[in-house]
Amino acid sequence: MSNPDRKTLLEFPCNFPVKIMGSRVDEFAQVIVALVLEHAPDFDPSSVEMRPSSKGNYLSLTCTIRATSQLQLDNLYRALSSHPLVKVAL
Repeated sequence: MSNPDRKTLLEFPCNFPVKIMGSRVDEFAQVIVALVLEHAPDFDPSSVEMRPSSKGNYLSLTCTIRATSQLQLDNLYRALSSHPLVKVAL
């Protein structure tokens, strides 16, 4: 049954992939992993998937976290979106 007061379609807890794209600089992956860990302390940094852009100017990281609430995801996206190294967070 659906709950009309529900504000998300997600069932928590759940595995949730977050894709973060930014300029390919040396510290990008380490900074992003540290930021993700602030919001998802049980995140496993060894699970990060990295993919450089075709010209090598950008780096895409996929971090799959165990999301526990919509508030957790909102706070993570706000932190990522406001970080100067991040171009896009999806």
